[in-house]
Amino acid sequence: MPRLSADAQHLVRFTLNGAPASLRAEPRLLATDALRHRIGATGTHVGCEHGVCGACTIHIDGVPARACLTLAVQLDGRDVRTVEGLAPAADRLGVLQEAFRRHHALHCGFCTAGILMSVDAFLKAVPDPDERQVREVVGGHLCRCTGYTAIVAAVIEAAALLRGDGPHV
Repeated sequence: MPRLSADAQHLVRFTLNGAPASLRAEPRLLATDALRHRIGATGTHVGCEHGVCGACTIHIDGVPARACLTLAVQLDGRDVRTVEGLAPAADRLGVLQEAFRRHHALHCGFCTAGILMSVDAFLKAVPDPDERQVREVVGGHLCRCTGYTAIVAAVIEAAALLRGDGPHV
């Protein structure tokens, strides 16, 4: 990575949800702020700003990452996916999102985007998880509304649907 000047704006080019994106950013700009305020991807929520709550989870090159701990300049040349990228179309929810809706796993919704991003990556690696595995993944996110039971049920259902084993709703 080239040496960055602390007071200069740097051009950051990346792919966001499959489309080219770019912005000018000073080295201290966080990815959360770049995505929300400069790009308009407001599904990435800012919670604790310390990487603890998980609300800001995005994918960078397919790997979940806390956007509040990532500098915008670190997105340069990378493939970035936010919760907006989970839906197959603007008017349709993805399988995982739809399962969350059906199971009322949303409540206030603040933590939902981050949980969805972590679970999406998890289900790609573990397509047939058990409840313990799901609880371990969502345990890395703070949710004050749901108690996690509905979230776990939604993930188990989505996993079955994605495998082709579940009920088609």
